[in-house]
Amino acid sequence: MKAAEDAVACLDVKAIQELKALANPPPDCVVVTKAVLILKGEKKNHGWPQAQKMMNNPKAFLESVQKYDGDNIAEWILKELEPILSSESFTFENMQKKSSAAANLCKWVINIVIYNTIFKKVKPLMESAEAAEKLANEKLAELAIVMEKVRVIVEKVDGLKAQLDAAVAKKKAVEDDANALALNLSLANRLVTGLADENVRWTRNVKQFQTEKMTMIGNALVSAAFVSYIGPFNALFRKDLWCNQWINDIIAKSIPFTEGIDPLEVLSTDA
Repeated sequence: MKAAEDAVACLDVKAIQELKALANPPPDCVVVTKAVLILKGEKKNHGWPQAQKMMNNPKAFLESVQKYDGDNIAEWILKELEPILSSESFTFENMQKKSSAAANLCKWVINIVIYNTIFKKVKPLMESAEAAEKLANEKLAELAIVMEKVRVIVEKVDGLKAQLDAAVAKKKAVEDDANALALNLSLANRLVTGLADENVRWTRNVKQFQTEKMTMIGNALVSAAFVSYIGPFNALFRKDLWCNQWINDIIAKSIPFTEGIDPLEVLSTDA
């Protein structure tokens, strides 16, 4: 239909007047006007004078072509047009050589028939689609009623579920409190039992910490010197430096330190 409309859009009053004014038009142009006459319902008189009469008012003729009902073309018209449309000469390109108006009318005839052929195939599908859509709308309306009932039921279920969740949460909270109290009681018992044995270890540790509080001075001194000064030297010279010189100097100055100190063990762990 769009192609047919485009073909008609290329026509104007002047082009129709020029076509109508031809005294001896080319035979192909007469075939085009014959096809148009058939489409407009003319059953017998398809001659050039009748075609001129059809185009007597170019403006009215163009309007009738533009408003042509492509949806409803009688079967006898389509049958009459079959031999014309099947002709190899009945093409826009061939008619263009004869007359631009005839060429566009030719294109219009071809496309309006094609449109009608497609429409007749599509129309039953459109009707089926409309019926299906109507049925679907009815079912959707029924579904909406059912969904509303379901929504009310779901709301009730959600309310009961919320009450159940609250009761379960409360029960769990009570159980958690009971478990926590039982755990605390167990830990308290273990702590009381363990403290008796820890008393001996704490007493020993206090004495050890008192000693380490003093030896920390020498240990920190050796470790700090190790980090600050010993880096550029190899392992052999490093060991000689802190084992034989720094330790002896610390001993000479009576600075407390841990016997057999290793700066690496002060500064880091094996990991």
